[in-house]
Amino acid sequence: MKNILNIFASLTNLQKILSLIIIGVIIYGGSASISYYLFGGIFRSAVSGEQVATVSLPTSASAFIEDPNEPKTESCPINGRKHTQKAKDFWDQRRPLAVMIENHTESRPQSGLSAADVVYEVIAEGGITRFMALYYCNLSDIQVGPVRSARTYFLDWLSEYDALYAHVGGANTPGPADALGQIIKYGTKDLNQFSIGFPVFWRDYQRLGHPVATEHTMYSTTAKLWAVGEKRGWTATDSAGIRWDKNFTPWEFKNDKAGGEAVNVKVNFWESQPGYDVEWIYDAATNSYKRKNGGSDHIDLNNNTQLSVKNVVVQFEKESNANDGYPGNVHLLYRTTGSGKALIFQDGNAVEGKWIKASRLARTKYVDGSGKEIQFNGGLIWIQTVPEGAKVSY
Repeated sequence: MKNILNIFASLTNLQKILSLIIIGVIIYGGSASISYYLFGGIFRSAVSGEQVATVSLPTSASAFIEDPNEPKTESCPINGRKHTQKAKDFWDQRRPLAVMIENHTESRPQSGLSAADVVYEVIAEGGITRFMALYYCNLSDIQVGPVRSARTYFLDWLSEYDALYAHVGGANTPGPADALGQIIKYGTKDLNQFSIGFPVFWRDYQRLGHPVATEHTMYSTTAKLWAVGEKRGWTATDSAGIRWDKNFTPWEFKNDKAGGEAVNVKVNFWESQPGYDVEWIYDAATNSYKRKNGGSDHIDLNNNTQLSVKNVVVQFEKESNANDGYPGNVHLLYRTTGSGKALIFQDGNAVEGKWIKASRLARTKYVDGSGKEIQFNGGLIWIQTVPEGAKVSY
């Protein structure tokens, strides 16, 4: 090393400059090659089938794992599930997070749905359903995807939580279905992938073990998304010091109790699209409903287990086309405010009632035939919105 320094010192100024340029080119070329191997390899494998090492993406240190030995004394305000006091202390520091997850047949199985507190499901376009998964009290770092675009009616349900909203673009044709315009108008705490990018979001072309279309590959994790929200000042309180739940009204909850007779629930969205029909099979042993989609068990890719929920809500809403000039007039609208018929399934029982939502910002309430508010079982709540007149059998 000393000899090298002596040789360098003996060079003329011009020779020193030329030497530094050559060294810089060598270092740049080496780092570019490494980057191409690490990050370009994922894309190459999708295109050519080449086997390359999987990149370990950076993870957030802000996740929380509950101690199974500690008592679960605290009720999650989103879905009533019991958690530890330490978990509550942790979630009290942040606000809910909503993630748009697609349900195209080529996107299944998805990642992260089983870990949500509440899931909203409705048609995005063409009879193809989409999910908005809400996370708040499950604070582990959950991989979520494939993440897809925003739709206007999801914003109406999102408004009830003042949640962070993770998505990849969205409908933006001027008119009543202009979701991206409404995100700005409503002051939504937006986590659009277009404004964030890698490594918070990334594409996994081999997530299913075989290549899929690009639109079925976008991924993130809840911890990464919460971390971006924190950097933007969107924690449990906003810039004015107002907590997210100042105007939030939790649903009522009870202890679950098995014993009903509604074993099989079948929900049709559009009869022309049977690949999106849903069946809920009641499991008395766990007092839960196991989900089938398009005739097959609906699996969470994260844990390779069938989706299972404690409560199923089917709400009927008026469906219409946006008539906004978009090709094919595929953008849809749903009448999310007012009231309408609802079916609530829990404990093996079916309750015929209705949903009530006074305004975009108001909390949706579910009541039985006598007008008494429904008490949900603590655990995952799945809310399916279907067009008025859709077939539901049980």
